[in-house]
Amino acid sequence: MAYTDIDKPSDYFNTKLFTGNGSTNAITGVGFQPDWIWFKNRTQAQSHAIVDSVRGRKGLQSNSSEAEYTLNSGRDFGTFDNDGFTVLNPEQLNSFNYNNGSIVSWNWKAGTAVSGNTGGSGTAKAYSGSVNTDAGFSIVKYIGNGTAGHTIPHHLGAIPKMIMVKKNADAEWQVYHASIGNGNVLHLDTTSAVEDEANRWNDTTPTSSVFAIGTSGNVNANDVRYIAYCFSEKQGYSKFGSYTGIGNANGAFVYTGFKPAWFLVKRSNGSANWELYDNKRLGYNSANPPLYPDLSNAEGGSGRLDFLSNGVKMRAESGNLNDSGGSYIYMAFADQPLVTSTGVPATAR
Repeated sequence: MAYTDIDKPSDYFNTKLFTGNGSTNAITGVGFQPDWIWFKNRTQAQSHAIVDSVRGRKGLQSNSSEAEYTLNSGRDFGTFDNDGFTVLNPEQLNSFNYNNGSIVSWNWKAGTAVSGNTGGSGTAKAYSGSVNTDAGFSIVKYIGNGTAGHTIPHHLGAIPKMIMVKKNADAEWQVYHASIGNGNVLHLDTTSAVEDEANRWNDTTPTSSVFAIGTSGNVNANDVRYIAYCFSEKQGYSKFGSYTGIGNANGAFVYTGFKPAWFLVKRSNGSANWELYDNKRLGYNSANPPLYPDLSNAEGGSGRLDFLSNGVKMRAESGNLNDSGGSYIYMAFADQPLVTSTGVPATAR
C-alpha cells in the first residue's frame, strides 16, 4: 500500500476554475498563496499564460518559444494573494481574464526564499528562488555562465525527477525527465520526440542538491537569465514516470499510488502533442477533456482516460496517449493519496 506524509495534496497543488471579467478579478479558494500559476482560457484559442512569484511581473507561454514579456501595470496579472490571486484587464494574453471566458488555473505552492551562487565549472553566478521541500517543488532563477558543468542549486533536498527550463529570450522550453535520461531533452512548446543533446544536462544526472547544465544557449548562455521549475517525487502526492502504449481502447494503466488531480503526458519516441488533464474542468470519467500545452487550442475531445483511486487508465487508441509500442513520460499530482498516513483508503470517482 502507498502511504504518504501529505494527507491533503490541495495544500500544495490545486486547480481553480473561474470566469473572466475583463477587469479586476480577485480569485479566492485556492487554499494557499500560489508561487507558480499556469492559466488557460478553456473555450478560446488563446495562449497559455505562466507566472511565478520569483520573476514577479513577467509572463511566459508554454505553447511558444517567445521571450518572457513584462506585464504592464494595471494589466493582465495582478498579485499573488493569501488564498489565490488577482488578475486584471487583459492586454497581452486573454487566458488571464478574458471577459466571460472560462479560465482554468493550476496553482503550486513553494514559499521559502532561497538565494546564493551557482557552482561547478566556470564563473559562479547569483541565483534566487522559492522552494517547498515538503511538496518537492522549487523555482530557481539563475544566470548562465557558458561553461559545461555549471551546476544550479535546486534546494529540494531530493533528486529532481523533472525540470523545465526557459530562457528569458526567444528559445524553446527545455525539459529534463528522469525517464528519458540525462543525455536527452524534450520541449514543452513542440511536438518533437526526445532529442539526444548532451549539451543540455551535461550528460549528468541531477543530485539531491544541484542539476548540471552544458553549453547550450537554451540553458546556459553567459550572463543570460533563465527560470527553472524543479520537481522531486513525493509518495502519495506526485509521480514522474513512463509507460508503454498498447494501441486499443482498453489501454495502458499507469500506477501513481494516488487518485490523480492533474496529469501531464508526452510521447517521447515520436512526434505528438503534450496533453494535460485535471479533475476539475469536468470531473468525471471518462469525459475528461484535454488541453494541449504546446498549442493555444481550446479544450476538446473526451473519453480518453480515467482517473482511478491509484492511477490513470487510458481509454482511447491515441498517438498522444496510447499508441501501440509508444513510449510516454508523465507528470502527475494527487487529489487523494491511495492510503493516507492514518491508513484510510481513497476512492475512485
